[in-house]
Amino acid sequence: MATLPRTLGFCGLGQMGSRMAQNLLRAGHKLVVYDVVPEAAQQLSASADVLSVARSPADLISQLSSSGTGRDSAGAMHVVSMLPNSKHVDTMLTGASGLLSSPEVASGLALADCSTIDPGAAQAAGQALAGIGSFVDAPVSGGVVGAANATLTFMVGADTEALKRSEPLLSLMGKSIVHCGPVGSGQAAKLCNNLVLAVSMAGVAEGMLLGQRLGVDKQVLAQIFNTSSARCWSSDTYNPCPGVMEGVPASRDFDGGFATSLMLKDLALALDAAASVESAVPMSKHTKDVYQQVSDSGFSTKDFGSVYRWLETLQEGKA
Repeated sequence: MATLPRTLGFCGLGQMGSRMAQNLLRAGHKLVVYDVVPEAAQQLSASADVLSVARSPADLISQLSSSGTGRDSAGAMHVVSMLPNSKHVDTMLTGASGLLSSPEVASGLALADCSTIDPGAAQAAGQALAGIGSFVDAPVSGGVVGAANATLTFMVGADTEALKRSEPLLSLMGKSIVHCGPVGSGQAAKLCNNLVLAVSMAGVAEGMLLGQRLGVDKQVLAQIFNTSSARCWSSDTYNPCPGVMEGVPASRDFDGGFATSLMLKDLALALDAAASVESAVPMSKHTKDVYQQVSDSGFSTKDFGSVYRWLETLQEGKA
């Protein structure tokens, strides 16, 4: 098996991507980084041992190729991407200044896309790389905390050889790599996962707020949830009730987490996928409507656990 190169590429340095990139740096790798917001790349570069900041995805490939340590033993460059939506991934790959516009890419590219996008968009990306290199769609679960602690779960859609090539890289950023099937199946699994996550987070928020209104201490209530049938990730790892857990977005006014706008995007993708196979998702449809109201109430850039804060305004008659 080809060895992982010393220098890697990383596109997309938001809340998740910046933390994932830092774990690659901690593992001893050099990075060439790119973000459409130059300040994001410069901020990471100023605080970590980043080799260089690229001006575009094509420039990232050129810098990897010329670095001297940017290719594995089989000659391929390795790039991770963590972007907001399908359009961003397509632009990064096939745009005028995309990865594939660089002539150096012809000698080999292993792309691990960790974005959450439409399964069809992932399949299109895989087809664009056919004959040039390998592609894995590898969306993640675990949130900002998991990204920071390298405990993410990767849901991978890829052929076996592509997975083998990218698995050493993914293992530096997560603790679990699950092969879901061919390209596109990783995204399908992630959409199902986030569909459940959205519903469970709204349920935990409602239950935590109701319990307190009925006179139950929030710490006691959280303990009950986490040792009984209400237990879930939204309750025991990412509780949305301020004052229950430290180090989660609820402890810092819902800043620095998974934005409500991104959860809305994922729910829309899940509903589209459900419609394509005529699968009933009534709870998810209602939950999407709830998060739309949360977003419209001023929480679009806040962590999606801010559904708890929105519910408080409903109780007070302010929504």
